[in-house]
Amino acid sequence: MSEHPQSTLADLISDLPRDLRRQALTHTSWVDDDRIASYERLAYLGDSVLALAVADELVDRFPDEDAGSLTKIHNYAVSGVSCAVVGRELGVPEMLRAAEPGDPEGGIPAEILLGGERPVPEATEALIGACFLAFGFEEVAGAVVAAFESRIVHAAETPSDFKSALQELLARRRATVSYEVIAETGPPHRRHFEVAAIVDSKRVGEGGGRSKKVAEQAAAEQALKKLAS
Repeated sequence: MSEHPQSTLADLISDLPRDLRRQALTHTSWVDDDRIASYERLAYLGDSVLALAVADELVDRFPDEDAGSLTKIHNYAVSGVSCAVVGRELGVPEMLRAAEPGDPEGGIPAEILLGGERPVPEATEALIGACFLAFGFEEVAGAVVAAFESRIVHAAETPSDFKSALQELLARRRATVSYEVIAETGPPHRRHFEVAAIVDSKRVGEGGGRSKKVAEQAAAEQALKKLAS
């Protein structure tokens, strides 16, 4: 029987062993060259735990959605933006500020912590990873889904925006995307554009349309399917 039968993610974070909690809230700049002592490894683990927990929930919740639609919802729900939103709701900026060693005025700027930019999403993932190590996947998965519920609902109700979804997916991988028109055909009043999505100097998707915006969305959709597979 689970030790925390109905615990929220906030409850689990509060119950973390001291060492795990400390590591999950240790920014890389606080440990000099010993990056292993920071939250990076736990964030790597937490990212996978979050992804699997939400993916499992989406498969059960949306039995009539195809893989492309599930990918769109998933990428939005577990994006860096979503992790920042949930992190703020959990009080991660305040946790980081409390954990910061030395002079708080000389550390991470308050506007970064409170604004939800890095390191808040990374620390949120690290705390999820720490909870997984402490309590196991079954316990953590339900708490994670509950914490990200509003992001899942919003993603499911938001019309497809493949460019935004691709940008958020790549942001989690520390990469960016650009779009390049590779062909333009037809008369001026009936132009057709072919666009390529470029990541790390490689074409990861191509698409066409009557406008550059439509073609970019088509290229982003193809890139999402390729990169998320």
